[in-house]
Amino acid sequence: MRTIVGRTEYLETFQELYKSGKSEFVAVYGRRRVGKTFLIRNAFESHFTFQVTGLSNASLTKQLTNFNLAMRKMTPDHDFLLAKDWLTAFQNLISCLELNSDEKKTVFIDELPWFDTPRSGFISALEHFWNSWASTRNDILLITCGSAASWMINKLINNKGGLHNRVTKRMKIVPFTLYECEQFLAQKNTLLDRYQIIQLYMVLGGIPFYWEEVKPGRSAMQNIEDICFSENGILRNEYKILFKSLFNKHEKHSVIVGILAKKSLGLTRDEIITLTGLPNAGSTSRLLDELEESGFILKYKPLGKKSKNSIYQLVDFYTHFYLKFINESLSGETNQWMNMIDNPRYRVWSGYAFEQVCLYHLPQIKKALGISGVQSTSSSWRSTTIKNGAQIDLVIDRRDQVINLCEMKFTINPFVIDSKYAEELRNKVGTLRTETKTRKSVFITMITTFGLQPNSYSTGLVQNEIKMDALFKA
Repeated sequence: MRTIVGRTEYLETFQELYKSGKSEFVAVYGRRRVGKTFLIRNAFESHFTFQVTGLSNASLTKQLTNFNLAMRKMTPDHDFLLAKDWLTAFQNLISCLELNSDEKKTVFIDELPWFDTPRSGFISALEHFWNSWASTRNDILLITCGSAASWMINKLINNKGGLHNRVTKRMKIVPFTLYECEQFLAQKNTLLDRYQIIQLYMVLGGIPFYWEEVKPGRSAMQNIEDICFSENGILRNEYKILFKSLFNKHEKHSVIVGILAKKSLGLTRDEIITLTGLPNAGSTSRLLDELEESGFILKYKPLGKKSKNSIYQLVDFYTHFYLKFINESLSGETNQWMNMIDNPRYRVWSGYAFEQVCLYHLPQIKKALGISGVQSTSSSWRSTTIKNGAQIDLVIDRRDQVINLCEMKFTINPFVIDSKYAEELRNKVGTLRTETKTRKSVFITMITTFGLQPNSYSTGLVQNEIKMDALFKA
C-alpha cells in the first residue's frame, strides 16, 4: 500500500483507539473524495478482523448477500445459516468474532449508510449488535464510515434512539493543507513551485482524489484545463454527483450552495431563506448544519455581532470554481482556462479564492504572527452603519489587546501599495475603530504571494507582512 501523506493526528487517534482497554464505536465521515477509506485501510494496513462495504443503490437482498459473502471470506471453514435479515446477519457476525483470537477485533463497515435501505431494519440490528454484545466487551473496535454526511450525522452521530451517545469517537476527515499537498506532489514526483501549487489549491481544494489527477511536466494552468474543462476531465461533471452522493434531498443543499456562490461576503440565515424560498424552520437549519459538517460552508460570527447575525459562506474550492467557470464552459472547446487568464472574471475569482486559501490556513497565519498561544477569535467584518463603509476579509481579535486587520493579495510580483490603497487601508482601520468602539491596537497585516514592495506608503502603515511560504508550514 502506498505510504500515506500527512494525516498524522488521525493515525495516532486510530492507534490510541486500538490500544484502549474498552470497546470503541468510531464514526468516520467527511466530504466525498477526501480519502476516508484510504486513511482507515492505511492505518490498519488492511488487517481487519471483518470488513465489508455497502453497495450503492442496492436492494435489501443484495446488501445481505454482500454481507454474507464478506462473512464467508472472514471464516471460510465456519458453517453458518445465510442471513435473510439484519438481526441474523449481525448475530452471525457475533458468532464469528467470538471464535476469533485477535487481541482487538477490528470491524470495518464502509459506506454504512448504503446498508440502510427502506424498512430494512438495519439501524435496529446495528443497535442490538452494539448495545447487547459489543459494548459489554473490551476487545471490539467498530469503525463505521460513510460519505453520506446527512445520514452519518443525523442517524448515527446524533441518533435519538438506541444508538444515542453510543458513538465513542467521531472523526471528521478534513481536506489536505498546502503542506500536505506539496508532500503529495513530491511523492508523485510532480515538481511545481508554491505559486502554482496555490493556483491548483484554489481550484481543487485539499481533496486528495483530485490531486491524483495532477500530471508532472504540466503547469498549474494546463492541469486545471485538463482536469476541469477537457471532455474526459474528472471534475467536468463531478458536481452533478457530488451532492447527490452526500445528502438526502440534495436539491435543497444545491440551492443553498448556488446562492452562496453568488455572494462572496456570505449571507445570514434569514438572507438565505429569503433568496432560496426555503422555510424558516428547523429543516433549513439542518440543511445548513449538514453543509457545514461536510465542509462546504463555514459559519462564523462577525466581530462585535451576536450569534443570530452569523454569516454562512461557501468555502469548498471546487464547488465555487464549478459554479463560476466549469458550469458555463462549452463542451468540445479547447484552452478555455488558458484563455481566461487576462479576463477580469479571473482576477476577481483569484483574489477571492486566495482569500479562502488563507482563511483555511489560519493556524499557519497565527504561527507566522507568533500568536499561536494567544487566545483569539477570527472572522470577517463589514461596516453596517457608515455609508460606503469598509469590508475586511479577516480580523483576528486577540486577547492581548491587539486586532490584526488582514488583507490578502494574490499577485505574480511583490504587491505595491499606492496612495489610493493606502487611504483605503486607513479608512478600514478608522471605520473598524468607530463602529466597534474598540480600544485595542489595530495592526494592518498583509498576506501576499511574494511579499510587499517597500515604498513610502507601506512604511509605517503595515505592521505585519506574511508571504505565501508561511502557509506551507505543517
